[in-house]
Amino acid sequence: MITWMQRHKKWLIITIWISTIAFVGAGFVGWGQYSYGDKAGAVAKVGDIEVTQGQLQKTYSNLYAQYSKMFQGNFDEEKAKSFGLQSQALNQLTQQALILNLAEAYNLEISDKELLDEIKTQEYFFQDGVFDKEIYKQVLSRNNLSIKEYEQDVKRDLLLRKTLKLLPVEANKNELKIIDTIGNIADKINYKLLSNKDISIDTSDEKVKAFWEGIKNNFMTDISYDVKYIKQDKLTKEFDDAKITEYYNNNKTHFKDSDGKILSLENAKEKVLAKLNAKETKKEALRSYIAYKKGKLDEKLVKTTTISASSNPFGNDAIAKISNLTMAAPFLKPILINEDYYTFKLVKVNPSSPKSFEEAKTSVLPVYINKQKREELLTLAKNSVTTFTGKTTAFITITDTKKLTDLDTKSANDFLVKLFTTQTKQGFISLENGNIVMYNILEQKMLASTNTNPNNPIVRLKSAMFNEGLIKKLQNEYKTEIFIKGL
Repeated sequence: MITWMQRHKKWLIITIWISTIAFVGAGFVGWGQYSYGDKAGAVAKVGDIEVTQGQLQKTYSNLYAQYSKMFQGNFDEEKAKSFGLQSQALNQLTQQALILNLAEAYNLEISDKELLDEIKTQEYFFQDGVFDKEIYKQVLSRNNLSIKEYEQDVKRDLLLRKTLKLLPVEANKNELKIIDTIGNIADKINYKLLSNKDISIDTSDEKVKAFWEGIKNNFMTDISYDVKYIKQDKLTKEFDDAKITEYYNNNKTHFKDSDGKILSLENAKEKVLAKLNAKETKKEALRSYIAYKKGKLDEKLVKTTTISASSNPFGNDAIAKISNLTMAAPFLKPILINEDYYTFKLVKVNPSSPKSFEEAKTSVLPVYINKQKREELLTLAKNSVTTFTGKTTAFITITDTKKLTDLDTKSANDFLVKLFTTQTKQGFISLENGNIVMYNILEQKMLASTNTNPNNPIVRLKSAMFNEGLIKKLQNEYKTEIFIKGL
């Protein structure tokens, strides 16, 4: 799925960039620090429309939540980087800004009534099935959004949709006839599924090692780092009432209850103490760091270890920062890991090298088995495609996946799509899951049904192509300036 989505990122962006605002309740996901040009309030400007840093942060968070949902929670910053989520977020906003310039050119606006009608349909503001103004205020407060800010975002989204509704895309009769024709071709076939259970593989060390020899450079050890480090445990100190009260008064907006209301000093006291102790812990860690750099730290406090991506008790952030150290500048300022601070000194970088066969065996074996199975299955198909005896179907069309009882729905769909585009009466088709289906087309005829699918693929395809063409035209019309660096 990841491979498919990476290959089709362009179409995914077109599909989701006008989705209804969904960041409420999702929380915001950050991605680090970037440097900006002179226009610090904006990350880009398209025509007369500015794209703000806040909009970029929200859009990234929204995209992150959507991908996380698609991957059923199995989505992290690593995958976000591989998908170029930061660039997607900026690209999405600049495309929206192009549409908003078009809306401005046609003097399109969103009325207060349109805004209110939209907000009243959003279920996360409902109480007992109806919109509740107090719930509305509470939800926005919990998500650190003002009513004005949120309503501006909703208006923006409504204006995008209103503009695009003025540019409808429909399929004409001839195009619908094409779909009808494709959908009405019916074949009666004899078919047989070949799967991994039809073959056996020799997995002896001798065979696997011979395979490994040819690809050993694909199985490398991790880069590792010999480091020295000192740990500053979390401190617990006594603070007088004056100190506690001063810190609370200076930072009271950081202490809120679940409804977004500021806690009283009495109710916030434990949290205030935790913050004060964290502050003292960091100060002590910085003192030790300076002493360590100057060679004045007791060596008994210094520990030594080796870490790598696969053996790393300190977390991804720590190893990412350690990997940027050099022998000329080997010290890393204290970083917070859980509730303690660690200061690292780089001692040595151990480069990656090919693993031994024993080290690589568990990783090589599934690759070897998969390759051998595909090759053996292909040989079996070639040798038996003209003589096999399988199941005979009734007349089936490209959509009749359920009639292929030997195949699961995904495999059946994969097979039928390829079958109805092949020019060969008899042959075999390799499926995405590695299995092979041998087939023999016995008869063919045309059915007489009419396509009534409201989600006609012709319309979807034309809409995608139209949107892409529209964006290209508007890009030529309105100048796009990007002020953010690092994407």
